[in-house]
Amino acid sequence: MRLGDAQAFVSMVIPCLDEEAAIGALVGALVEQGVDEVIVVDGGSRDGTREIAAAAGARVVVESRQGYGRACAAGAAAVRPDAQIVAFMDGDGSDDPAAVSEIIGPIARDEADFCLASRLAGEREPGSMSAVQVLAGRLAGWLIWLRYGARYTDMAPFRALRRDRLAALGMTERTYGWNLEMQMRVAAARLRIREVPVRCRRRAGGQSKVSGQWRAAPRAAVTLVSTFLRLAARLRADGVS
Repeated sequence: MRLGDAQAFVSMVIPCLDEEAAIGALVGALVEQGVDEVIVVDGGSRDGTREIAAAAGARVVVESRQGYGRACAAGAAAVRPDAQIVAFMDGDGSDDPAAVSEIIGPIARDEADFCLASRLAGEREPGSMSAVQVLAGRLAGWLIWLRYGARYTDMAPFRALRRDRLAALGMTERTYGWNLEMQMRVAAARLRIREVPVRCRRRAGGQSKVSGQWRAAPRAAVTLVSTFLRLAARLRADGVS
């Protein structure tokens, strides 16, 4: 993928479950943007997600075990040997593929080690994020700043880092703690972080796997804080912080 004067082989990993309404257009747009490899990790879809993704130009990897983190890890393990940058995004159409160069560019130009999209700092279509997602992004950012001194404004799935950096992080989470763990390990390792405001769109179809309104916020906050504390203890045990 060429990004101005920089060039790098980019693999995009997209974990999916029943996203036939969005995945074809998303994969096609990423290919048009110049992404070298698109890997769709299917977690057991009962619709046409796999077939549509493959027809649009993606390589489909099936991960039969449940867990968002397992899907991300399976996709990362499947990237081509010559891949230099690994990126992640959701397959529901909420992440804007037009922003891929803004997320990949700082990594390819060696301006950052980890680049994260920020939906909360960017433009959000009405209904594109639930109350729980907004709370989770802000709370995660505050906890990581408090513990590691690094500032995040979101916990968006759209992110990128060099393949060797990803391997060195030692990721272990296999469920929805994957994104939080990655941001914590990046911060603990004192890597260079870049956040990019992006446009967040309403999902193209299907049903959200992470949803909720304000009445669910207290339980979501307790879950996030307990996950953070568990991961922080693990990082200390690993000698990371």
